[in-house]
Amino acid sequence: MDRLLSTSDKGDIDVERPHTGQQAAEARPVSRTAFVQGARLSGWVERFAASHGRLAETQVDGGILLQAADGATALLKAPWPVDGRPGTGADLLERLASLAAQERGLGLLLVRRGGFAVAAASGGTVLASKTGTRYVQSRTAAGGQSQQRYARRRGNQADALVESAAEHAAQVFGAHRVEYLVPGGDRLLVEQVLEQPAMKQFAVRSRLAFLDIPGPKATALAKAAADACSVRILVTDPPA
Repeated sequence: MDRLLSTSDKGDIDVERPHTGQQAAEARPVSRTAFVQGARLSGWVERFAASHGRLAETQVDGGILLQAADGATALLKAPWPVDGRPGTGADLLERLASLAAQERGLGLLLVRRGGFAVAAASGGTVLASKTGTRYVQSRTAAGGQSQQRYARRRGNQADALVESAAEHAAQVFGAHRVEYLVPGGDRLLVEQVLEQPAMKQFAVRSRLAFLDIPGPKATALAKAAADACSVRILVTDPPA
């Protein structure tokens, strides 16, 4: 289906710049990720088309690919699988927007060195949450026995963080409907939290896309809850 539409594409944007030092001919196109709520998807597509020209729409594995006349592309992915509850609508975009607008029960698990944030969320809203801090020492360049002492201390601190995050996550998740886990932050620490006995019943839940977060705080939780319930759009600019 072709679309001809209006101004700039909006959303929460993360920009990936081309590597410096490369010749222009070798530079990769700039790409960025936008998170757009289902109710706003139609307007976003209209603004994208207005900026880049007529769109060709194709269903691909895992989403919808929009190819603009100027070479720009946008890959739209649903926040969660259909799981027997497909979206409704006359076309692919309407069905995707409808699917994203459904209220699914999410368990957010955000962990980074030094802290954690966990929450139960639905419809882009945090229902209950808990944040905590645990100091984890940075790696050291020292050698010998000093390095070993630092490593043991750092390991103990990381263990305390993981155990605390698991205990609080189990408490929060246990009081709400959690269909999917939304991990974010440090991948290794998240995996360690999910390996804890307290998380046994939740570790088997399906996981949604991993989220990058600046720090596991209350503000990060609110944004993560909104992003986790939004259509994830990978936008690639046209060739230079």
